Amino acid sequence: MNRTSIPIQTAGADALTVLLDAAFAHGERPAIIDNGVPITYRELDGRIRVELGRIAATRPGVATPSDPVGVLASRDANTMVSMLAALRAGAPYCPIDAALPANRKRALMAHVGINQLLSADPDASGHTVGVPAEGGAVDQLGTQLGAHHRRGPCGGDTPAYVLFTSGSTGSPKPVAIPRRALSATVPQLRTLFGLTPRDRVLQFAAPSWDTALEEMLPAVVAGAAIVFDEDAYRGAFPQFLRAVSRQRITVLNLSTAWWHELVLYLCEEDRPLPACVRLVVIGGELVNPGRLRAWCGLQTGHVRLLNTYGCTETTMITHAMELAGPAAWWELAESAITAPLGTALPHVSDHLTSAGELLVSGDNLALGYLGLPEQTADSFRTADHGTGAARWFHTGDLMLRDDAGLLYPVGRADDQVKVRGARVHPSEVEAVLSTHPQVAACAVCGEETSGRTALTAYVVLSGTVSVAELRRYVGEQLPSHYVPRRVYVVPALCFTPTGKIDRAATRHRFAMAESGVGE
Repeated sequence: MNRTSIPIQTAGADALTVLLDAAFAHGERPAIIDNGVPITYRELDGRIRVELGRIAATRPGVATPSDPVGVLASRDANTMVSMLAALRAGAPYCPIDAALPANRKRALMAHVGINQLLSADPDASGHTVGVPAEGGAVDQLGTQLGAHHRRGPCGGDTPAYVLFTSGSTGSPKPVAIPRRALSATVPQLRTLFGLTPRDRVLQFAAPSWDTALEEMLPAVVAGAAIVFDEDAYRGAFPQFLRAVSRQRITVLNLSTAWWHELVLYLCEEDRPLPACVRLVVIGGELVNPGRLRAWCGLQTGHVRLLNTYGCTETTMITHAMELAGPAAWWELAESAITAPLGTALPHVSDHLTSAGELLVSGDNLALGYLGLPEQTADSFRTADHGTGAARWFHTGDLMLRDDAGLLYPVGRADDQVKVRGARVHPSEVEAVLSTHPQVAACAVCGEETSGRTALTAYVVLSGTVSVAELRRYVGEQLPSHYVPRRVYVVPALCFTPTGKIDRAATRHRFAMAESGVGE
């Protein structure tokens, strides 16, 4: 292929290409509302074709369409254009959040061998971010994932995008999602959400999370409009609600933690949800029963409240349950401590192990973790769980299934926690904290306060340093939700008999010491 010209894949196009191209038949309908300015599907198609040239021009040394396109991503229309252009070109899309600390950007780029980031500025030829030569940079995704995952240009197993999740080894894990996974998932989500060309979907999630793709791709396929509005991102509920009303948003996709706070605000301020909203999708954390009861007490009977579950490795949503709304049939018991995650979507198979761990299988599975063959082999295993040999992803999430077939979350099989709806391995925060010259040892735990999960760090110091300095140090290298809300200085940590840090015992010892109670 000529490296200076990356054409839209048309000859022998795969299912994903056909799916996306069908959207552009909507012509003069709005595809994007960018802070009040409409962009039609015809205009979007033109911008994508211009972006294809920019992708080629800013990727020196790229030999195949399986090499990743790095995009400096923000909540804006240009980021969406870059994503769609990469997918139509058959090149994997890898968003790097513009809001991340510079060190974090470099580390993520080095993981997948990106030497340049495409800027969201349509007038720029590309924005270069330096990456050190060392650090295990890779040349081609196909090489790392193995020859059995490559079936030619735009084949079903060609990587569609690469996203990062928190890693138990102290480093982020790049997850490669194949095009067949999007082909299987996107139509199911369009049906689940009931999307039509009349819908207006707010793009609200962080651009480096798969929730952002969950907002955009099903809507594009349905011919709906994606709305970007700066007022919705300012963090203030009055501005958010005004933006939703002004833009006539019909579909909201929110983290459960953010929805909890929204419900509290609506109740305390006696404010209605804008009447234009017909669907609210939540997910990422346990649903607080009190907030759900409060929601049902609002004037929201016409609004579908959809509780969802999924992992980056399983491509967006795999399980869903309508908790409230016109078609809701489940009722919250007085003794309930959370709400169900529902049942698997039609394109997904699931299985609970004897220990209660949820396993997921289907065409929606990721190819694996780039450059991490051992972790890939550990998380993605081939087994026969009653329907023949299949490849299963071990989620690490512990579940119960009731007589109606509904799944209920009961915890984790490891130390991973959810903070603001995002997965965080405490070991990744510990790895950064331990590099501070005044920190001799540390343990990081997830703790729930007032219905929110946040990180707490217990540190053993080798010198003098303030708590504020330690939090600043973490914030310079990791995203904001990785920064511990509380940092406690302790004389020593607790350890297991095998010599590993015992986070629970450390937290318990500190709590006993603070309360003045002997162990």
